[in-house]
Amino acid sequence: MHAGKVVGVQLPHPRTGARFSSPVPPGSGWPGDPATPRTAVASTAAQVASMAPEVQSLEELDAAVSVCRACPRLVEWREEVAIVKRKSYADEPYWGRPAPGWGAARPRVLIVGLAPAAHGANRTGRVFTGDRSGDFLYAALHRVGLANQSVCVDAADGLVLNGTRVAAAVRCAPPGNAPTPAERATCAPWLDAEWRLTAPYVRVIVALGGFAWRAALQMLRTGGVTVPTPAPKFGHGATAELGDVALVGCYHPSQQNTFTGKLTPQMFDDVFRQAKARASVG
Repeated sequence: MHAGKVVGVQLPHPRTGARFSSPVPPGSGWPGDPATPRTAVASTAAQVASMAPEVQSLEELDAAVSVCRACPRLVEWREEVAIVKRKSYADEPYWGRPAPGWGAARPRVLIVGLAPAAHGANRTGRVFTGDRSGDFLYAALHRVGLANQSVCVDAADGLVLNGTRVAAAVRCAPPGNAPTPAERATCAPWLDAEWRLTAPYVRVIVALGGFAWRAALQMLRTGGVTVPTPAPKFGHGATAELGDVALVGCYHPSQQNTFTGKLTPQMFDDVFRQAKARASVG
């Protein structure tokens, strides 16, 4: 099966002005779209499990992730959101597809989050972009020298990461920000492939939240890294030395955490400043 075209009302991209349907058809010119209309589509968990270990590059992985349709509930939700939209974005096209990882091709720092936001990455096509969590994250990365700018509004805004890659454990926006255990398991092989392709370079993994911490631990186990029993526990600033890589915990930059002061800019900066130094990012 291959990625096909989605027919619908076309609206202009807020930066480029090019017109797109929502969800965005693969290969139609969306900024940063890694797929083409002929990119193979995984439609079941079994297909994800068989395709992910075979990808040979991050470009190939990103393309496959961006057209995945293996979780029916998530496909229905992300596409419904893309069509209905939030009122403030009603005149924009929505990406409406899974959000692949993005950033440096040979990252020294790998940041793992939970899942795309319904009106963030599900709208922009780039993980942690277009919402408050992304504003908080990329501002911190810019302050510590891991990003060239703090602006992160769309996939064509000029943002470039320095020695850093960002990925989500689940690639589709889930209802209530809560993927099911089955959906998490279905998506895990994509993260496993991301680790396989970046492991030779990564020295620090920053897990944003407890779920990302657990997903990163499982990713490492699957990749052949010895994880002790009992497993290291998540906490803000918690660090687990696992072979050649350090896993660092960080509170997720959700509005609940940032508005209440559970996670402050200083706390966030400290985590990424230490990650940068430890990973020897220039």
